[in-house]
Amino acid sequence: MTSPSRDDIVVECDLPEAPEKVWRALTEPEIVAAWLLPNDIRSETGQRFSLGAEGRIACTVLEAEPGRLLRYSWRETGGSGAGEGFDSVVTFELTHAADGGTHLRVVHDGFVSTAACNMSGAGCSVAVDANKPTRIFTAANTPQWRMAA
Repeated sequence: MTSPSRDDIVVECDLPEAPEKVWRALTEPEIVAAWLLPNDIRSETGQRFSLGAEGRIACTVLEAEPGRLLRYSWRETGGSGAGEGFDSVVTFELTHAADGGTHLRVVHDGFVSTAACNMSGAGCSVAVDANKPTRIFTAANTPQWRMAA
């Protein structure tokens, strides 16, 4: 397990599905497109792929251990404003839970935090170290993310 830094977003969830099923959700293009962005992901170490319309996020698989670990670089391209985009790494760690499900830990590193984030529901927790609570995040089919005071 990697240790997060102050600039990382960390999400942890206990899911009822087995790690093999969760792995498919992280690595099959059609499924990833349903919950994240259009993509051409290939889950083999060294493979390049893109996320988003017109490949706005360029990625390279850094590590892939089926059913256990997926780590890839995340480089935003495009954007019109100065300072837009960033280079980071996303890590998905899957472990078998005693009930046959999966404990999923997601670390997206490299964020310069400006707000504290709290997320509740669906057996998930989020940790973001930050200073100014000013925004609300929402995503389809997920619990609501609210900035904590």
